[in-house]
Amino acid sequence: MSEPAYPARWWHLADDGRLQCDLCPRDCRLGDGQRGLCFVRQRQGEQMVLTTYGRSSGFALDPIEKKPLNHFYPGTSVLSFGTAGCNLACRFCQNWDISKSRDMDRLADRASPEAIAAAAVQAGARSVAFTYNDPVIFAEYALDAAAACRAAGIATVAVTAGYIHAAPRAEFFAGMDAANVDLKAFTEEFYHRQCAASLAPVKDTLRYLVRETRVWTEITTLLIPGLNDGERELTELSEWVAGELGVDVPLHFSAFHPDYKLGDVPPTPPATLTMARAIARQAGLRYVYTGNVHDAEGDATLCPGCGAKVIERDWYQLLAVRMERDRCAACGTAIAGRFDDHVGDFGRRRLRVHIG
Repeated sequence: MSEPAYPARWWHLADDGRLQCDLCPRDCRLGDGQRGLCFVRQRQGEQMVLTTYGRSSGFALDPIEKKPLNHFYPGTSVLSFGTAGCNLACRFCQNWDISKSRDMDRLADRASPEAIAAAAVQAGARSVAFTYNDPVIFAEYALDAAAACRAAGIATVAVTAGYIHAAPRAEFFAGMDAANVDLKAFTEEFYHRQCAASLAPVKDTLRYLVRETRVWTEITTLLIPGLNDGERELTELSEWVAGELGVDVPLHFSAFHPDYKLGDVPPTPPATLTMARAIARQAGLRYVYTGNVHDAEGDATLCPGCGAKVIERDWYQLLAVRMERDRCAACGTAIAGRFDDHVGDFGRRRLRVHIG
């Protein structure tokens, strides 16, 4: 006997008799039995349901720097999990086997929100991350898990593309302590052609997070050769972040590798990441990083006051920390972020976690 479906939120009955999902800007309208583009939100009779509530593609204990979050309790571990489906259609998806999955059998691990929180405590994780696919599409499950985590003293992290309407956005991020938002590019053309989406709602989400919430926010942009790595676009992106969000918002430029529908596009040259980092720093951003490449300079957190390397990294391994809680040990300048009295030492491990 199949389990009862979990009632979804954020929808209404449209004038044409279909149910319209109000969660994200796609505004999918569904007849009975139909699913949204995300695949996991489905109309069943006169209601909408979330088909993946309580089901996961697997759990793992990761370094927080892998999300990537370099200013959110550095060196600590995070219990990471996702479900299936996505509300974007990125041709370059690096987790396409999960986010584009239409096979519910892939969701082998079942876990209640309370079980997730208990597993995080038992594993010694500082936080739980909703990641691998976009947690916006399983918001009901993520929010219930976030509430259980907070009750247990565990922080919560959303790794998201930020493609969400304003009303559910406020409710969703009220449950989160940190977010890494994928800013896919800085042109509407890229979002339209490569993601079947729009840039404007993502910019709105970033403004909301930084200006109106206490959610610690970092940004990641995957640089794809010939598509979003031009100097002009990188300059406009960096200047927008500095002007609209502030110079203390960390920005990660990550290297693309051929995958999914862009298998014929070459990997991102390391020189492109170095250029992007220089452009962003020239725009005034204080914390700019490179990812998916070995780059000691691009991994380091620099003090905006004296320029000292307050955190040195080798991939996800912290090599040296020269901070006194949230301040540079050399000059006393405050470092933006969320920090405990002692930096963690989880390292670059990745451990599978079974729940249940």
